[in-house]
Amino acid sequence: HKTDVSTVIAREWYDNDDVDVIIGLGNSAVALAVQQLTREKNKIDIVVAASASSITGEQCSPNGFQWVHDTYNIAASTARALVNEGDKNWFFITVDYAFGKALKADAAKVVEQTGGEVLGEVQHPFATPDLSSFLLQAKDSGADVIGLANAGVDTVNSLKQAREFGIGLDGKQRLAALLFLVTDVHGAGLDIAQDLAVTLPFYWDMNDESRAFSKRWQAEMNRPPTMYHAGTYSAVTHYLKAVAAAGTDDTDAVLAKMREIPVNDMMTKDGKIRADGHVMRDFYVYQVKKPEESTGEWDVFKRLSTISAEDAAVPVSASACDLLK
Repeated sequence: HKTDVSTVIAREWYDNDDVDVIIGLGNSAVALAVQQLTREKNKIDIVVAASASSITGEQCSPNGFQWVHDTYNIAASTARALVNEGDKNWFFITVDYAFGKALKADAAKVVEQTGGEVLGEVQHPFATPDLSSFLLQAKDSGADVIGLANAGVDTVNSLKQAREFGIGLDGKQRLAALLFLVTDVHGAGLDIAQDLAVTLPFYWDMNDESRAFSKRWQAEMNRPPTMYHAGTYSAVTHYLKAVAAAGTDDTDAVLAKMREIPVNDMMTKDGKIRADGHVMRDFYVYQVKKPEESTGEWDVFKRLSTISAEDAAVPVSASACDLLK
């Protein structure tokens, strides 16, 4: 998670260890720094978990890819789906650093573009144990949706404390987490997370292929894969398919094949890679099941709607990436 340490490691790999591709990169600052180094070295990097839109936006690279999602994908898809269902007035609880602010900005833009209204926002420091004052402001706003523009422990704490105030349980307001994993649901508990709206590109129970992959994963890890585990597998296999098709691991040849070959696996069907390195795929808006609806420990989501790849991605006309011009 330290940019200087990460770039030293990446440089060592590229210069001395004959590494061709770096995959993973869960921290946006690290991802951007390694992507710049990768371009200088004419290698390949595939970002899996870092979500800053700038990775395929103003700091895009012909050598870099953003494989699973950016802040726009997950925030805008949730906002679009819920506004279209009639939940038009939103209030945001935002973690006070770049990631949270990007989530809120991307969601708010789509709320307003689709006929909704943002009634307000409060920002909280990272890892704040007591979120009660922020939640009460959101409750008092009367908004149809309280958007949680945070992640991990902050989101779980938001949910637990929101339920203590009855938020989201009386049918008057709805909670939407702009980044939430299947493991977060399990950590919070279905009784706490029930009815929460969330957007994902992958869920273990999506289809027969996702279930088969997840069965293999769970046999080793004792829990189902998240979208990041599936995304890493997808990125690695697509890279290897491109190497096989190119008949070489030469960077330029592999980059061309990666963009030429559709992304097809248990996570994505006929996905295309834009010139900015963004993988174009459908996203799915889910709702966390009620405890009585669940048939097992990890049976936690039911699908509400599908957001097309075009609607889920930052429009080309709005992108700051020079590669799309």
